[in-house]
Amino acid sequence: MNRSQMILTHALPHAPSLQRIQRATPPRLSISWARSEAEVREAQALRYQVFTTEMGARLPTPPGQPAGLDVDLFDAYCEHLLVRAGDSEDHPGPVVGTYRVLTPAAARRAGGFYSDTEFDLTRLRGMRSRLAEIGRSCVHPDHRSGGAILALWSALAEFMARNGLDTIIGCASVNMRDGGHVAASLWRQLSADHLAPIDCRVRPRLPLPIEHLRQDLVVEPPALIRGYLRCGARIMGEPAWDPDFNTADLPLMLRTADLPARFRRTAG
Repeated sequence: MNRSQMILTHALPHAPSLQRIQRATPPRLSISWARSEAEVREAQALRYQVFTTEMGARLPTPPGQPAGLDVDLFDAYCEHLLVRAGDSEDHPGPVVGTYRVLTPAAARRAGGFYSDTEFDLTRLRGMRSRLAEIGRSCVHPDHRSGGAILALWSALAEFMARNGLDTIIGCASVNMRDGGHVAASLWRQLSADHLAPIDCRVRPRLPLPIEHLRQDLVVEPPALIRGYLRCGARIMGEPAWDPDFNTADLPLMLRTADLPARFRRTAG
């Protein structure tokens, strides 16, 4: 669910190929938490591929950083969850899915959650000690049929249980190449059945100008948003406009108690 600088001094390792590969059967997926700078950079390379090449985001390279990575100041404070495809005994497979997770303690060190930069989270202040924020979520286009998303959510549920956290927040992004009409229509469509309770609503700092956009299009939600909603996520309010990513960002909340049973069993 949100795209939430790490000053690195080592040389950038050769990034795994992200070319689309035709396979007769899906590769085996493995999941792990990044344990090295090189692994974090693999996640950042996938993020750059999805956000810049596919979605058209404008992501300037921070000073001192190699090109071809999506890096921001929150990365150094986050835990980075990785899904790999086609691992062998000798070589890990390429990263095909990733989330980064910011815990309450890490958010205090970072000066807040990434979502604080896009939304007024005042109504959530009583919950902040139990919140984990997920961000920069993306899955390689060859792996969006469900397996990678399922693996990410299972590992996230286990992480939440292990750390005594009960609520996840983040953003789901909708591309605005059409000027925002799809995003506005999707908001209107989903807000009818998926709004969070009033005491959990947030306000965008730079709102999407919904009143000037079409809201009557019949829209199929993107795969990641469909996955969030199936897991019990609720929308916390109107979308914010992110000019750098050229997206409308829907603020989402998910209580772990609302996760489907298959995830809670994994976390138990």
